[in-house]
Amino acid sequence: MKKFIIIVIIVAAVGFGWWLWAHEGNDKPEFQTAKVTRGDVTQSVTATGTLNPMTNVTVGSQISGIIQKLYADWNSPVKAGQVVAQLDAATYKAAVAQAEGDLANAKANLELAGIQSKRAEDLFKDKLISASDHDTAIANLHQAEAQVKIKEAQLANSKVSLERCTIYSPVDGTVVSRNVDIGQTVAASLSAPTLFIIANDLSQMQIDAAVSEADIGTIEEGQTTSFTVDAFTDRKFTGKVRQIRNSPTTVQNVVTYDTVVDVKNPDLKLRPGMTANASIITAEKKGVLRIPNGALRFKPPEPSTNHSFAARVFAKIGLVGKLKTTETKVAATTLGDTNKAEAGASAPLTGNETPEELVRRMREFRERGEDPPADLRAKMRELYQSGAIPRPGGGGGEGGGGRPPGAGMRQRTGPASRMIYILGTNSTPDVPVLQQVRVKTGISDGAFTEVTDGLNEGDVVVTGVKQPAIQQPAAPPGQSPFGGGGGFRRGM
Repeated sequence: MKKFIIIVIIVAAVGFGWWLWAHEGNDKPEFQTAKVTRGDVTQSVTATGTLNPMTNVTVGSQISGIIQKLYADWNSPVKAGQVVAQLDAATYKAAVAQAEGDLANAKANLELAGIQSKRAEDLFKDKLISASDHDTAIANLHQAEAQVKIKEAQLANSKVSLERCTIYSPVDGTVVSRNVDIGQTVAASLSAPTLFIIANDLSQMQIDAAVSEADIGTIEEGQTTSFTVDAFTDRKFTGKVRQIRNSPTTVQNVVTYDTVVDVKNPDLKLRPGMTANASIITAEKKGVLRIPNGALRFKPPEPSTNHSFAARVFAKIGLVGKLKTTETKVAATTLGDTNKAEAGASAPLTGNETPEELVRRMREFRERGEDPPADLRAKMRELYQSGAIPRPGGGGGEGGGGRPPGAGMRQRTGPASRMIYILGTNSTPDVPVLQQVRVKTGISDGAFTEVTDGLNEGDVVVTGVKQPAIQQPAAPPGQSPFGGGGGFRRGM
């Protein structure tokens, strides 16, 4: 019985070894590649804003009263000088009549004072009255003249108030809002109540877009803008940047600037208040060399130093972690003396770094001309907001770079230098050889990045790697099988 068991074990081991040898070729990594092509690259800044008429006129009332008639409603076209509302004028008509009576009384007193002044002048010449009585008569005449002027002004004021009972449109346009109804009482005390809001010309509108401080440096007047609205998802509208307002708005520690974009609306499809998802074109190049952004994020798998048969067996059956690609299968080389690999790459953040260490790392990325990792930018942003590191305007910043956190590399004056991987000319299906190449990049549209130096059209760049699925250990209980494992691996 023991001999039989030993024979079975030997046969099973031999069979498993043969199976492992037969499937050895399936352990090779599969690289996802793409060719360097020529095409158009458009760099843009996205922002969200609200559509508004270029000129909004608020029509109010300077006097209090009851709305007696309305001559305009929502969406009514109006002309400058057209009557849009009428207030009850009975009280103001009575005030005008009273002012007219007061003026007539003041004129009668002026006439009497004139007669008395003339009589006093004659008597004073004949030495029949004293100088004091003469002066009093003259003063009464002047007071009567002043009273006439006061009553004339009161009458004019009453007439103006009566005229203001009729509300006119100050401009040509369309009524976009009516805030009163017939019979409603409007009270003009400290501020004029709003009766109507009139848009001067709905065929000319504007977008008030909120652009973050990280992107505002690339925005200039006259740049072309494309945008969509939820009402017309299949249609794209265009406009141009007219103004970048210097007044900042801060919401939850995010600083934005109002960017005004002029929009033509000849068919009146766009309505005030619509939300516009705008894309402001900051740079555009035609027919340039470009590579997928995945090539910039790709990092080759680490080579394995354990090539023993036992290690491959344990990796096959999932007793250890995934078997990493050997050095011979993903050997990385460099192209020329100008494309040497960077030494001493920064280690991932542990969360225990000091602010000085983070500033030093940020400075190293700046000096190499590379984008800082997302976790480093996020940590620097937290330090800026908490005040642990002075803002760039205060003499500090990310390594003295003078740029706000999260701004990426958009404001770099020169081309960026990045490291990518291509398939070498000596690669074979069984032994792919990666070559490390330093390239200079330009603008990016989110999917492709312009390459200004380091590559030629038709070169094959590596954008991802797929490890054999059999090398992946089973997910532990309670963990999603999609959290790790196979699939194309990309740099973070």
